[in-house]
Amino acid sequence: MSALRLPGDDHARSPYTGYTRDHWEAAADGLLTAAWKCATPRGALLRLPGRASASGVRSDGLEGYARTFLAAAFRVAGAGGEDPHGRLERYAEGLAAGTRTPGRDDTESWPPVLGHDVAGQPMVESASVALGLRMTRPWLWDRLDESVRDRAEEWLRGALRHVPAPNNWYLFPYTVAGFLESVGRGDAETARARERALGLLESWYRGQGWYSDGDGRAFDHYNGWALHLYPVLDALLGDGGTGPYGGRLSEHLESLGLLFGGDGAPVHFGRSLTYRFAAASAVGLGAVTGHTPFPPGVSRRLISGSLRYFLDRGAVGPDGLLGLGWHGPHEGTLQRYSGPASPYWASKAFVCLLAPAGHPLWTATEAAAPSEGPDRVLALPAPGLLIQSTREDGVVRLHNHGSDHVRPHEGESAADDDPLYSRQAYSTRTGPTAIADTADNHLAVVVDGRRSVRRRIHPLGAGGGDGWGWAASWHRPVFPAGPPMVPGLRVESVTVAHGRLELRVHRVVGAPPGAGVEQTGWATGPDEPLRSALHPLHGWRAQDRLRAPNGTAYTHRAVLPRLTAPAEGTALYVALATLCAGPDPAPLAGAVEEVTVDADRVEVRWTDDGSRTGVAFDPVTVHRSAGRETALRP
Repeated sequence: MSALRLPGDDHARSPYTGYTRDHWEAAADGLLTAAWKCATPRGALLRLPGRASASGVRSDGLEGYARTFLAAAFRVAGAGGEDPHGRLERYAEGLAAGTRTPGRDDTESWPPVLGHDVAGQPMVESASVALGLRMTRPWLWDRLDESVRDRAEEWLRGALRHVPAPNNWYLFPYTVAGFLESVGRGDAETARARERALGLLESWYRGQGWYSDGDGRAFDHYNGWALHLYPVLDALLGDGGTGPYGGRLSEHLESLGLLFGGDGAPVHFGRSLTYRFAAASAVGLGAVTGHTPFPPGVSRRLISGSLRYFLDRGAVGPDGLLGLGWHGPHEGTLQRYSGPASPYWASKAFVCLLAPAGHPLWTATEAAAPSEGPDRVLALPAPGLLIQSTREDGVVRLHNHGSDHVRPHEGESAADDDPLYSRQAYSTRTGPTAIADTADNHLAVVVDGRRSVRRRIHPLGAGGGDGWGWAASWHRPVFPAGPPMVPGLRVESVTVAHGRLELRVHRVVGAPPGAGVEQTGWATGPDEPLRSALHPLHGWRAQDRLRAPNGTAYTHRAVLPRLTAPAEGTALYVALATLCAGPDPAPLAGAVEEVTVDADRVEVRWTDDGSRTGVAFDPVTVHRSAGRETALRP
C-alpha cells in the first residue's frame, strides 16, 4: 500500500492499474507536501533526511528545491495555472533567497554553478530550475521583481560558462539557454550552448531511437529521462514542434515500452535507478506530444503501472518522502552522487500532467502493455541489446551485448566493475548481485582462483525473426587481483532467445593452462515466486547453486545457479538458461532434442517446434531453420 493519500481505484477507466489523472495529481501533491516540511525558512533549500551525497549538504538542499520544483511546475502548468496549494509563491520566495548571495555559507544561499569537476551537481539542478520557470512563466517568472529575475539569470548563466560532464550534462546548459531565450534574455552565449549540445546529441545518436550517453557505449534509462526528454520538451515549450527529435522519441518508445513488466516495473539496468518511475517519463512525453507508437490507453497503462509499482512497494516512506533505493532502501542501487533528494528526479514522470484532463491519455480506457501481449523477442543492433518478454508471467529480460558505461579514455580495470552494466542479462523481476558476492548472469574465466570481470563490451551484431532473436559481443576478461589481464585471452558470447528459453553460447579464446570457466544464471530470493535454472549442453562439467548473502534490490538474500568446467586454449561452452514465474515450466533438460558441435560451430534442435538454431564464430553468425510447426503451415 502507498504511504500517499490517493483517490480510490477506478477500474472502469483503468482496468489494469486503477489510476487516473486524479491519482497522478494526488501523488504529486503528496510528495510535494512531505518534501516542503524539510524546507529552510525562506524555502531556498529542501534538506531532506538521509545520507549526504558527494556534493555536500548545501548542494543536496538545492537538489531538493530544484527537483520538487519540476513536479510542481508540471502540476500547475498542466492545470492551466491553477495552484490550489500555493506552491509557486513558495518557490518564488525560495528563488529570491537562494540567488541573493550564491556561495555564502548561510541558511538559504544556493551554491554557485561550476564545472562538473568542481562540485558540479548544481549544473544538473540548474536545468530543473530553468524548466520549472519556463513552464510556469505566466504565474511565477513574470511576477518577480526585476532584481530577482536578474539574479536568477546570473546564477543560471553559470551553467553556460563552465564545462559539463561529457554526457547528457550538455543538455543542462542547453535547457538553461532555452529558458533564457524564451524570456528575451538570449545572446551569443546562449546560442553557443544550444548549438554545442545539439551537435553532441547528433554524434551520440546510434539509431533505432537510442542515444549513447556520451562518446562511449552507455545505453540505459538516461535515454528516456534525459537524452529524449530535454530536446523534445524544449521544442514543445518553444514553437510547439519537435523537429527530428519527436520521430526519434517515437522510435525509442517501440523498444522502451517493452522494457516494462506485467507488474509495471521497469527493467533494473543501469545507473541512477533510485529515480524509479522517471523511467516512464518518455512514455508520458510521447503521449503529450503525439510522438508515440502507442494508443493513449497503452501509454497510460505504462506510466500508471510504473508509478503504482513503486508506490505499492515502499518507495515512499511513512514520512511521505521518496527514499534512496529501489522498493525501499537499497545501497547497491545508489551511486556516490546520490543524495537525499536524488529520488525526486522521478518528478520527470509528471510530464504526463501537461496533457489536460480532457486529453485522450486520460479519457481512453487503459489497454494492455506490450509485455502483456504475445511473447516477444526484439533485437536492437544499434545499442547491442536483446529484449525477451513472456506474457504468461509478465517477465521482461534484457540481454546486454552493447552497453558498458566505460568511457573511451578509460582503461578496463576490474576495480571499476559495475554490476548495473557488466552482467549479461537484467530483468524486471531481478537485480544484479552485490559486488561482494558472486556475479549473476556472468561468464567468468578463473585464473589462479581469481574470477574475471567484464568491462568494455564490443558488440558483434544482433538480429532475429518472428518469436526469436540473438545478440552477440566479445570482451577482454580483466582480473581484480594479480596480473590484470592474460595476453590473448578473450570471450565471445552469443545469446539466443527462444520463447522463455535463453541459449547461451561462449567461445573462450586463449585460456592459459590450469584455468577454468564459470557461467552463472539469474539470482532469485528463496521466498520469491521465481524459478532460475541453468542446464549444460556442451563443454560444462559440473553444476551447483551459490548463495549471494547480500541479496539484490528485490530480496535480502539470493541464490543463483552455476556451471563450471576447466579451460585451456580455445573451447566452446553451451548452456540453456531460464527465468520464469508462475506455474512450474517443463524442465530445461527436455527443451533441446539434439546438440551438434563441429569445431567453432554449434547447432541445437528445439523440442517444442523442431526448429534448429545454429551459432558459428569467426565471424559470428546465427541462423534458424524451420521446424515442424513452420513446415506444417500452408
